[in-house]
Amino acid sequence: MHITGTHIRMTDTAQLHLWRLISPMLPIGAYAYSTGLEAAIESGWVHDEASAFEWIHGILGHAYAHADVPIFSRCYQAWQAGDKTGVQNWNARLLAMRESHELRLEDEQLGAALLKTLIEQAVPHIDHVSEKANSFASVFALACAHFQIPLAQAAQAMAFAWCENQVSAAMKLIPLGQTAGQRLISRLLATIPEHSERGLILNDTEIGMVTPGLAMASARHEMQYSRMFRS
Repeated sequence: MHITGTHIRMTDTAQLHLWRLISPMLPIGAYAYSTGLEAAIESGWVHDEASAFEWIHGILGHAYAHADVPIFSRCYQAWQAGDKTGVQNWNARLLAMRESHELRLEDEQLGAALLKTLIEQAVPHIDHVSEKANSFASVFALACAHFQIPLAQAAQAMAFAWCENQVSAAMKLIPLGQTAGQRLISRLLATIPEHSERGLILNDTEIGMVTPGLAMASARHEMQYSRMFRS
């Protein structure tokens, strides 16, 4: 697969829009989700800074880089080409990969919240978005394509926002102090370019993930007696 826009210089305006799209102030409620991390901590799989890094980095490398990033890339290029059917097909494939009802619902709710924000910003082509469930990656791709944010930078920013939210959840749940949180972010930052680049060059047949630990954690979280997060 040929990837376009991976080494394009980003304009100042596009960069500012990208910062806005990954800001915690963006009203999509990403802070409400731990993506299975809460149950992993409840089960004792994650219990300190080191194990938090292993959990987050593991999902980043084995799931995010092999599913979210490559499908985000294809949705981005489909939006650029005006290929509504392509967006719908890749969006459906990503949602089908979610390994629990809770993980799929999280993705759909984040996608719906971002879509609402883009509608309020009068982003064009909103009427081309499927009326069915939309993944966050497919809607984020629309925003990045509209604001002319280069693909490589957009993919890295999406991965960073996910990692930041995971670290924030770990700080609350384990708990960890702010210094430990910054150490975690620093270690994850060093790996994001590699994981993003790998995700961008995957062929269609290479897209997919097997994350049994994440699936089990999410399923357990659905029945967890006391919890802070929606997933």
